Amino acid sequence: MTDQAQTLRDLVMMRERERAARTSGQTPPRSARLITVTSGKGGVGKSNFTLNFALALQSMGKRVLVFDADIGMANIDVLMGISAKYNLYHLLRREKRIDEIIERGPGSLSLIAGGSGMSDLFSLSQNDLNYFMEEIETVAAQMDYIIFDTGAGLSQENFNFIQSADECLVVTTPEPTSITDAYALIKVVRARESGSVFKLIVNRAGDEKEAMQTADKIRVAAQKFLNVDIPLLGYISDDRHVVQAVKKQVPFSTAFPNCAASHEIRRIARRYMLVPASPEPGALTGIKGFMQKWLRRTK
Repeated sequence: MTDQAQTLRDLVMMRERERAARTSGQTPPRSARLITVTSGKGGVGKSNFTLNFALALQSMGKRVLVFDADIGMANIDVLMGISAKYNLYHLLRREKRIDEIIERGPGSLSLIAGGSGMSDLFSLSQNDLNYFMEEIETVAAQMDYIIFDTGAGLSQENFNFIQSADECLVVTTPEPTSITDAYALIKVVRARESGSVFKLIVNRAGDEKEAMQTADKIRVAAQKFLNVDIPLLGYISDDRHVVQAVKKQVPFSTAFPNCAASHEIRRIARRYMLVPASPEPGALTGIKGFMQKWLRRTK
């Protein structure tokens, strides 16, 4: 089955589930699903994954906002081939409203650049925090997914995003240091916040076998020492087209839609959409839940 045929089939299945929910009197959640994308170390292709994953979700009919939350190393706008005129700093200074700082990239993908405003985000007054919450809620109501692309490693800022989002996608590569650092990040977060939900993405895999072996090293250790299953959401091949697209400042799924990496990112997006979020009973979810958890941890 082709990617296009599979996508259409999956969309039909999702529409049928939504109709069934309405018929039964259940109202599908209107607030965006919040996803943190991170990695144990830099240089694993985390931001490139985030961008193309977002585009894949959007191509399947979902409304997606990417929030570049990588303090000091934000570069998704560069990968998009655009230059962000405004960023979070202008919102927090109340110079612009949130709809004015949203940039449009390939496929009209929505992006909020963190910029210097990211460091300010963690030291706002209660009044400014309330303003920020009101602004972010307005855009969250219009989105299906908000994806936070965080920095590599486990700074306090990254930890806040990971523990507050609905789930965290951890990007690793088959390199031993990448595997070790990815597991270390998961271990530290689970020790401090046992409710955090993780899924694995293996990037630059030589083939499916290497991807599975890479994921199993993390999964086995997590099951043995942390008593938690970290499922593999998917993998992306070590595809030369990815590097070529980065040089062109065009997403690889746009520049080379038929390359192996593009097929694999769409497969990951389809798999992700078909598995609903599974928060713990009583857990705060959506943007309000995110903000409440985030504020509680940063006071």
